[in-house]
Amino acid sequence: MCDEWGGYRISRREALKRGFCAALAAGAGVRLVRPTGAGHVEASHYRKLGSGPVECGLCFRRCVIPDGGEGFCRNRRNMGGTLYALTANRICSVQIDPIEKEPVFHMLPGTDIFCTAAAGCNFRCRFCQNWQISQSRVEDTYSYDCEPADIVSRAKRRGCPTLSFTYSEPTVFYEYMRETARLGKERGLKAVFHTNGSISAVPLVEILDYMDAVTVDLKGFTEKFYDSVSSASLGPVMKTLEAIKRSGRHLEIVNLVIPTLNDDMAEIKKMCRWIKAELGEDVPLHFNRFYPAYRLKNIPPTPVSVLEDARQIAIDEGINYVYIGNVPGHKYNSTFCPMCGSLLIDRVHFVVSKNRMREGKCPSCGLAISGIWS
Repeated sequence: MCDEWGGYRISRREALKRGFCAALAAGAGVRLVRPTGAGHVEASHYRKLGSGPVECGLCFRRCVIPDGGEGFCRNRRNMGGTLYALTANRICSVQIDPIEKEPVFHMLPGTDIFCTAAAGCNFRCRFCQNWQISQSRVEDTYSYDCEPADIVSRAKRRGCPTLSFTYSEPTVFYEYMRETARLGKERGLKAVFHTNGSISAVPLVEILDYMDAVTVDLKGFTEKFYDSVSSASLGPVMKTLEAIKRSGRHLEIVNLVIPTLNDDMAEIKKMCRWIKAELGEDVPLHFNRFYPAYRLKNIPPTPVSVLEDARQIAIDEGINYVYIGNVPGHKYNSTFCPMCGSLLIDRVHFVVSKNRMREGKCPSCGLAISGIWS
């Protein structure tokens, strides 16, 4: 069975390999284009180093890129001493999701988000579920030709109150995300982005002006894990989390628990203590179940009991909202009042079956629940 886009007939499996989502095929109005050198825009947050190389300042890597070279993320290229972003109007995924899928549990529950993504990532996570796009170059990926204003218009037309930048790493399509979110704000849309948390301080402050919420993957809590599994570093992620908290934007944290790699309960306890001390007790924390993927297909899924143990540690350390994800039907996919224990938002996986909250408060005891509710 095949789908037809822009005159190119390909199988669905090949479509996935080439890195785009087809959820908005009917009536979306976006055009699939072959990889080209067109669409480049000058990158933000870089500096020239003499007559040839440049230093990118967008993320913690601060790549020094020679003339003709690319950054670690594969989609920022030095052309004659000017750094260009290769993601201008080139997005490989367009899709409508429930906001719970992000996951964002404490913002407009039961509503939809209009999601976009471009190819590339500045991490090399061995467990990545979206590796077909995150580990690809923009020029090697079939993409939608779609300007930021088009995304905003389609989101409005389809009744999505929120824009989402997700699936790969939004930091590496920063310029597109910033312009789309800016235009969305002008038309009354909210915005969220799901990130690995490695963005540098200055671009982070800049993008937060247009964001209402951020979901950050806190992949583990040791430098060894980050280095060996993601070719990255923990320190910059911790700084990003602290900066988001200071900004007042709504923050949620996801920890994918991978057997034998980051499931040590002593490390999880240390992480939870840090979250409460530095970010506060009301930051929602999601312990998600790992399933074999990409280069970690030799590791079995996370036992549900391990996730339950991790959640109990977080509760014991004083974190108020702790969830178990990727386990459809689990009790702790729902939201409970930390004061009286009442069920506030009943969820089955990504579906909200009942929302009992009243004006952001528990209907039983009146406790104000942290989040964005209207």
